[in-house]
Amino acid sequence: MSQKRDYYEVLGVSKSATEDELKKAFRKLAKQYHPDANPDNKEEAERKFKEINEAYETLSDPQKRKMYDQFGPDGPAGFGGGNAGGYYSSGFEGFSDFGDLGDIFSSFFGGGFGGRSSRKNNNGPVQGADLKSTIDISFEEAFLGTEKEIVITRSETCTTCGGNGAKPGTVIDKCTVCNGTGQVRQIQNTILGQMQTTRTCSNCNGTGKVIKQPCDDCKGKGKVRKQAKIKIKIPAGIDDNQTIVLRGEGESGARGGAKGDLYIVVRVKKHSIYVRNGNDVNCTIPITFTQAALGADVVIPMVDGTKETFKIPEGTQTGTRFTIRGKGFKSVNSSSTGNFVFNVQVQVPKHLSKEQRDILVELAKTMNEQPPIKKKGIFGF
Repeated sequence: MSQKRDYYEVLGVSKSATEDELKKAFRKLAKQYHPDANPDNKEEAERKFKEINEAYETLSDPQKRKMYDQFGPDGPAGFGGGNAGGYYSSGFEGFSDFGDLGDIFSSFFGGGFGGRSSRKNNNGPVQGADLKSTIDISFEEAFLGTEKEIVITRSETCTTCGGNGAKPGTVIDKCTVCNGTGQVRQIQNTILGQMQTTRTCSNCNGTGKVIKQPCDDCKGKGKVRKQAKIKIKIPAGIDDNQTIVLRGEGESGARGGAKGDLYIVVRVKKHSIYVRNGNDVNCTIPITFTQAALGADVVIPMVDGTKETFKIPEGTQTGTRFTIRGKGFKSVNSSSTGNFVFNVQVQVPKHLSKEQRDILVELAKTMNEQPPIKKKGIFGF
């Protein structure tokens, strides 16, 4: 089991906290535990700061928050294939996703960790985009777990040029317009004085580099579109519309950046007999009226293909519910298992032979059966 603290507890907020409440709590704690603000206890502050960062990175993202609420900090163990890892990243790398919070540390301390400037580096690594796909599985596959293979189309690093976009053996020049910074600064004289503006260099498109001889395969982009076969381990007990995350199976990054992730939404087909209710399996089992009257051992088909013999007591009425414990769905993120719950439906024969009718007539005589009498209401009708 995970040893990580609950992310809501880390930030000191409730599970129903709004986006603004999360941001406010993060700002306060980030300022309190920033390593630069705790020079006498820098190691412990850094540990807490990473924990706060990880919690906020997860809960501030609606998709990741949904996954966390469903599976906890580590996700269901053993999910995915290939480079699939846990659901949530940790450490300090998440600040690129915080938007206006990316500059929070410069406002507090004049820079990032160790006083580094928080200005975005346009020439630095860029993580690849996430991808989303869907997969359909049967009710039985959701019950037992299965392994599937899907084919996706994604951008991958060009193997010919190694992702730099240049033809092998050629030189990549530094942009002379921006001097390799990717940005061009201009100073304008206004009635308020001189104002400096910064824009992306149009000569190199912000890369700081100029490729005179682009790669023949990727045409200078550094990436090519390819189809990839991905194996997915679907755990027993997964429910309809739950999501599996495969780490590093999304689009390739730029300039050495990490790959994105692949989000797979699992859709479970409806079954003609069974219905899922939480982790319980519900169904209706038909029995004869003699079985209902006399009692009988009835064979019940289970979802996994096995059969269970269940004793129906005598005098059982239509709609009576029975439970076979521990024969339902497994829980994805715990060791608990649901139950198999069925109700019986007494089948009345539509066609009887003369002998069968005679037997039933004699039975009715011995039981002195009379039609049910409708009781009058309080007003006499």
